[in-house]
Amino acid sequence: MTNGKPGAFDKLQAALSDAEQRDPESEAIYAPAEQGMTRRTFLKYVGAGLLITVMPLEVLGQTFRRGRGEKGPGVSVAARIHIGKDGTITVMTGKVEGGQGARTELTQAAAEELGLPPDRVQLVMADTDLVPDDGITAGSGSTPRTVPAVRHGAAAARALLIAFAAKQWAVDAGAVEVRDGKAVHAATRRELTYADLAADADQAKALQQPAPEGVVLTPVKEWKALGQSVARPNARDIVTGAHRYPSDMTAPGMLYGRMLRAPSYGAKLTNLDPAAVQAIPGAVLVREDSFVGVVAPTTFAAERAVAALAPTAAWETADQPGSKTIFDYLRQHTHEAVQPNPYAADVGAAAKSLKQTYTVAYVQHAPLEPRSALAAWDGGKVTVWLTTQNPFGCRNEISRALGLNATDVRVIVPDFGGGFGGRHTGEEGVEAARLARAAGKPVLVRWTRREEFTWACFRPAGVIDIEAGLDAAGTITSWYHVNISGGNFGGSAVGTPYRVGKAKSQAVQADSPLRTSSYRALAATANNFAREAFMDELAAAAGRDPLEFRLAHLDKADDARLRAVLETAAKRFDWAGRRGKREPGVGVGLACGTEKGSCVAACAEVAVEQGEIVVRRACEVFECGAVLNPGNLTAQVHGCLLMGIGPALREEMQFEKGAVLNASFSKYLVPRFRDVPELDIHLLDRPDLPSAGAGETPIIVIAPAIANAVFHATGRPIHQMPMRLAKDEKTAEAGHS
Repeated sequence: MTNGKPGAFDKLQAALSDAEQRDPESEAIYAPAEQGMTRRTFLKYVGAGLLITVMPLEVLGQTFRRGRGEKGPGVSVAARIHIGKDGTITVMTGKVEGGQGARTELTQAAAEELGLPPDRVQLVMADTDLVPDDGITAGSGSTPRTVPAVRHGAAAARALLIAFAAKQWAVDAGAVEVRDGKAVHAATRRELTYADLAADADQAKALQQPAPEGVVLTPVKEWKALGQSVARPNARDIVTGAHRYPSDMTAPGMLYGRMLRAPSYGAKLTNLDPAAVQAIPGAVLVREDSFVGVVAPTTFAAERAVAALAPTAAWETADQPGSKTIFDYLRQHTHEAVQPNPYAADVGAAAKSLKQTYTVAYVQHAPLEPRSALAAWDGGKVTVWLTTQNPFGCRNEISRALGLNATDVRVIVPDFGGGFGGRHTGEEGVEAARLARAAGKPVLVRWTRREEFTWACFRPAGVIDIEAGLDAAGTITSWYHVNISGGNFGGSAVGTPYRVGKAKSQAVQADSPLRTSSYRALAATANNFAREAFMDELAAAAGRDPLEFRLAHLDKADDARLRAVLETAAKRFDWAGRRGKREPGVGVGLACGTEKGSCVAACAEVAVEQGEIVVRRACEVFECGAVLNPGNLTAQVHGCLLMGIGPALREEMQFEKGAVLNASFSKYLVPRFRDVPELDIHLLDRPDLPSAGAGETPIIVIAPAIANAVFHATGRPIHQMPMRLAKDEKTAEAGHS
């Protein structure tokens, strides 16, 4: 997928796609125009120019700090930049665009170092035959790892253009600068372009190697492309409907596939009558051991075939816990022993002590686009278009499932509508590839919303125990925090950022009756909720204001970043003024946290009426180092904040005996427009710090801020997500401490 501009590269892709779909000798496999370049034709294209390869920096023995070219943390990614003889710049990356803004950010990164406006840079993403393996798009890793790699490659190209021009003109390289994609010698008004560089035969030979050492990146104070609110390159296609998501992919002669799903988790198929499918015109049954699906000429026919097949299936079910007993189940099915509090004696001797248990439910990622995949075979090779954050991992998954070499599987990921940590696997690609191989034709598999809600991944449920002691001055003297979660994702933010004397934290994995995966910010959503709610209870026990209590446990020097976001949020929200008001049923709360190298704080105002929690206002301040794109970053913070409101107030999976009970948006209640509070989003730009990722951390503080506001309004602390209040609960006057 290119960056959306109708440039030469896009036109070439479209022309090649049309030609290859007509050419029986072509390697193309019914590729849509916007994704249709094969490796053979792509290499023919890039052969007319220079390919600059940036290897993993550890391999080169190089480390670079953003903006200075100094030695710093290693960057384990690769990036390739191609300069066409016509001057077209093409950047290739294995990262995907799932709504987080990676396409824009990586385009800006290349443009900045090349000395070009972003609209003159083409970007090819997530095609395993064409791009380097930049790793999974997760963990807010694109900004701190892939952006520096792309910048390094682009800066190398700029340095080569300067050296080339200096040699041509017999001048010192320091007298040459790059402006608008041209090397310029101001004294003589001479110019050379990237096209001139690419056309030079000697340069073409010299550049078939890693970029040279010592490349210096553009300092933040000189940024022109970065640091600006550049719009998404293919935004027009998205808003006009021209963009094709994975579920929109088509191919000549394509069939539609549907799977026969088990009635519950752990159920095994024991009997099936294949004759039921024969009554549906054009439908064909595909069965490989426990894999059972159908293909048909239309989606309707495929659905009819599965509906006819389902009553003939016999299943052996398995005992499974339900959502009402899940927390006891987790405690009883841990993979390791929960270590007791080593500071129990300190707690017993403390002036005051507190011990609480917090629970968080399973929640769905609820992406805009359910899983989908189109698979098409060409001899013994298969190309799969699908929705994933992990193109190379899915390529390997598909190859293993089908008994192929990884080189015989090509995965292409068009821009899609959100992953949130739940798109790491490629089961829909495996399904489509298996069905297509059996049918001998391309097959499109689109999961229904019910399938997505039932058979995709969930944020793990968890039980969190916290215990702490206070001395006579209200200072935390010991801290104990244990997260028991259904899945190996409980460690994020399990440690406290506060100065608490003695501290012990542990993340314990337990068996999970539902399929779990990472979620936006992993377990930091759960651990920050529990920790920050507990901090308000400790503040109440100490007779301290929650803001004052937190600041007293943050070092002014070592914790300056977290203090800055907390103090800024409190000031913008008018914490002292709002906290001092006495309005029945209304409360204010705050929370802060750090994760993925960034810091965030939020304040919230809620109204509690007849057991219903209404979030009236929210202020969030976020700091992630030097800001690369303020507009996109603000949108990410908005998205995180609103997404975080859902699990805080209503979102939770309900299940019993292995069956999901609320597998639809009518029963699983994500935030609606009426749930959006008055918002104040503020970014703290730190040009003196490396840029950190921002797709996750802003979600971690809104839930505890709401919980603490409810505590303030009612006098009753919140210990669970989603939050529950009795319908007849009487609210206390605001100002409770």
